[in-house]
Amino acid sequence: MIKCLIIDDEPLARSIVAEYLLQHPDVTIVQECGDGFEGIKAIKQHQPDLIFLDIQMPKINGFEMLELVEQQPGVIFTTAFDNYALKAFETNAVDYLLKPFSQERFNTALKKWQEKRTKEATEKPATIDLSEVPAKQPEERTRIVVKAGNDIRIIPVQDVLYLEAYDDYVKIHTKDGLFLKKKTMGYYEQTLDTAHFVRVHRSFMIPIAQLTRIEPLEKDSHVALLKNGVRVPLSKSGYTKLRTVLGL
Repeated sequence: MIKCLIIDDEPLARSIVAEYLLQHPDVTIVQECGDGFEGIKAIKQHQPDLIFLDIQMPKINGFEMLELVEQQPGVIFTTAFDNYALKAFETNAVDYLLKPFSQERFNTALKKWQEKRTKEATEKPATIDLSEVPAKQPEERTRIVVKAGNDIRIIPVQDVLYLEAYDDYVKIHTKDGLFLKKKTMGYYEQTLDTAHFVRVHRSFMIPIAQLTRIEPLEKDSHVALLKNGVRVPLSKSGYTKLRTVLGL
């Protein structure tokens, strides 16, 4: 038996997927979820084979939810907005259903997932690094969603003191503490507003609002002094970028 979850904030949309699944007795719905927070808990609890996932939801969107899932099941996105299609496939989704979709189109997506599942049973699937997929939704440019133990925190970018590379993660330094995010510095360089955030070093990115002054060091090197007293090293290119943004 195939276990699936339906994650969508619209009850009508969930009921349509559930109705279409009646033609597929080998698929059982283990839970319906109204937002991404519920979805993460349900995935952890039920370990589903497949999820039908809306993108635009309250609290956190579908892409942000997937970033917080450790063992990702098969994903078929269901959404009313076609401008998310490219990112949906970049996240290794099986298919992308644009609402309103028909039973026939739904059946095609499910068949596609079943074929992929059969293929992956004998072949090693390609690995997609979600930490490299740039954000394509406005809210992802204004906040960072992280896991803190069993909790999920939404950090507004104005609360970020600075970002620091840490192996396969990025340390998000905030006034409330340190949080880890499985992303790359390159991701945030592409995502955050370059008028307000500057990557000043291979391992550091700072918000202009946190900068108090730039101090020279020996051999033409410099450091940025932040409001919290932290001294961030500046690479030569980072120093140049920072001066450009500051209009110096």
